[in-house]
Amino acid sequence: MTRVTFQGHSCFEIAHDEHRLIIDPFLSNNPVAKVGPDQIRADWILVSHGHGDHWGDTETIARANGATVIGCFELAVYAEHKGLKAHGLHIGGGHQFPFGRVQLTVAHHGTGGGDSELTYLGTPAGFLLSLGPFTVYHSGDTGLTYDMKLLGDFHQVDLALLPIGDNFTMGIEDAARATTFIRPKQVVPMHYNTFDLIRADPQDFVRAVRRMSRAEPIVLDVGESLTL
Repeated sequence: MTRVTFQGHSCFEIAHDEHRLIIDPFLSNNPVAKVGPDQIRADWILVSHGHGDHWGDTETIARANGATVIGCFELAVYAEHKGLKAHGLHIGGGHQFPFGRVQLTVAHHGTGGGDSELTYLGTPAGFLLSLGPFTVYHSGDTGLTYDMKLLGDFHQVDLALLPIGDNFTMGIEDAARATTFIRPKQVVPMHYNTFDLIRADPQDFVRAVRRMSRAEPIVLDVGESLTL
């Protein structure tokens, strides 16, 4: 069984058989989050890039759970310098983990984080996750890119997780266009309504997806899950 739970912004927990993953664990300073880092049980933490609303509570969760951080090479080195376990990848590269395969995908965005000053933390990325019979694509923060068409051409994506909040990422129309490239069975919007600057109506996204593609759009409330 594979269960995907939305925890607000771009954060998703994934329970796959006995494995527990969390992606972009921005919880403590997330005004829409309903759980704190102390409530998270995870063996693996996937971080798409180093901005604070994606790195988030990675360090706290990793220390509490002995979890391994997965991300681009530079971000993994940063995690190791923090004393965390990490596995670095880079765009196009993949690795077989105990829970399944992770491949890093192109994301057009920025990066950088750190405690008191901006630190270069490598290339932003998305994740293509192969979890048993299911394939999940978490795009990370990105604009619309034609590289997404390769995902639809060479993979059967069961679930796509796409930002719709505009300003820093794709807005609704571009995210719906991305859905036509990826051709997933289901698509869930993310990275919206956390702050006023990225306010968007997910029902507008639902209507746009239905107009443009055959994918099933699903809006998850914070804390809500779907089972693949």
